[in-house]
Amino acid sequence: MNLAQTQAKMLRQWRKIGPQFLPFADAATKDLPLARLLRLSLFQVTVGMATGLLVGTLNRVMIVELKVSAALVAAMIALPLLFSPFRALVGFRSDTHRSAFGWRRVPFLWLGTMVQFSGFAIMPFALLLLSGDHQSPMWIGQVGGALAFLLVGVGMQVTQTAGLALATDLATVDTRPRVVSLMYVMLLVGTLLGSLAFGYLLQGFTPLRLIQVVQGAGLLTFLLNATALWKQEARQPERAAEQRAAKALRASFKSSWAAFSGHGKTRRFLLAVFLGSAAFSMQDIILEPYGAEILGLSVSATTLLTAFTAAGALASFMWSAKLLRTGIDPFRLCALGLMIGLFAFSSIIFSDPLHSSILFRLGAMLVGLGGGFFAIGTLTAAMSMDNKAEAGLTLGAWGAVQATGTGLAIAAGGVLRDAVAYLAQAGMLGDAMSAPATSYSVVYHIEIGLIFLTLVVLGPLVRRVRSDNLASISFELAEFPK
Repeated sequence: MNLAQTQAKMLRQWRKIGPQFLPFADAATKDLPLARLLRLSLFQVTVGMATGLLVGTLNRVMIVELKVSAALVAAMIALPLLFSPFRALVGFRSDTHRSAFGWRRVPFLWLGTMVQFSGFAIMPFALLLLSGDHQSPMWIGQVGGALAFLLVGVGMQVTQTAGLALATDLATVDTRPRVVSLMYVMLLVGTLLGSLAFGYLLQGFTPLRLIQVVQGAGLLTFLLNATALWKQEARQPERAAEQRAAKALRASFKSSWAAFSGHGKTRRFLLAVFLGSAAFSMQDIILEPYGAEILGLSVSATTLLTAFTAAGALASFMWSAKLLRTGIDPFRLCALGLMIGLFAFSSIIFSDPLHSSILFRLGAMLVGLGGGFFAIGTLTAAMSMDNKAEAGLTLGAWGAVQATGTGLAIAAGGVLRDAVAYLAQAGMLGDAMSAPATSYSVVYHIEIGLIFLTLVVLGPLVRRVRSDNLASISFELAEFPK
């Protein structure tokens, strides 16, 4: 073997290293290089960072340091969910937007960025007014805080809807599953890194430090999103001319939504997204209290539960990229996540009678793993819908249903836990159900029931295998009753 042949062999081996150690290296194409794809995914980093700030860091700072009512904090965090149903409209508008440059997604990415930045700009001052250390009426701080949270939440949802639609436009049919997984990994990275950074910077809490951190988050959001959208969507003046010529023929949102949701398969898909999202989210608000009250875990131990759940989610994103590359049906991936969810909630339930914190932590990790598979599967299915021209409407509908199901489930989980705890303490449920774990167990059992219901709804959506493969398969999800 001569030197040229040796070098060629070494080059072939070197090229194999990328996909092996970088799970998303094969998501790139000639028209969408990996560097450009990673730059586009920065919008998911800012969405994750904002999520960690609102739900994690500010939640604790407002209740503990600023002495704000927990009920008021919960109401403010839930405010952005009011915008969730409008994500479908945002996606539709990005599909049909008329621009002099022929852009469709970039204007909405920019709009979402500016709305999110505006919320961050007024948020620290509104929070300081909420602390009560001033002479102004308290309602000013309450209105300002609500407006700040609403603006950040709306900006996040507009940015994410338009960004995912743009990723769908740029990715090919073959690479779209890996692009989906990459986008979700970057969302998780933004949440984890943002939460760690905010927690570190606010260790020595002062009002001035809070202002600096929140405004720094706003500035970083602006810079990263501007970098993400730079030169991602080519200017196409001819598209603008076509849009003007077809203005009279352009369908309204009402007619487009009717056509989109008129198919039984689409309605079943959205129902499955709603039920599955609710099934994995109802425990979000009670997981850490369960560990503290029932298993006696310390504050630091319950804090680590977020890391266990995140580790499971990250593993699901990496694993799903490989499974989707093999051609697995996205709905089978959803079913895999749901089946893992059954083991996850069962582990959490049995951790109390077995007094096993290890089983509890395993359940928390499996919740992240199963929820990640379900989210990736449904998002991949949404991005793979037949009509690419309406990718924004499809992804907007997915995001609206997913966010609504998550928000309602979180609220229901807290209400159910408190209601059952009150009934148990009053002796209205009998001696057998008077234990402290009863209120938590009821919520986890309801989640298991929702998982079974989601499997029933999801079953008919799964593609049937070819007849020559039937002999090797003993169980088919498609055989579930419709």
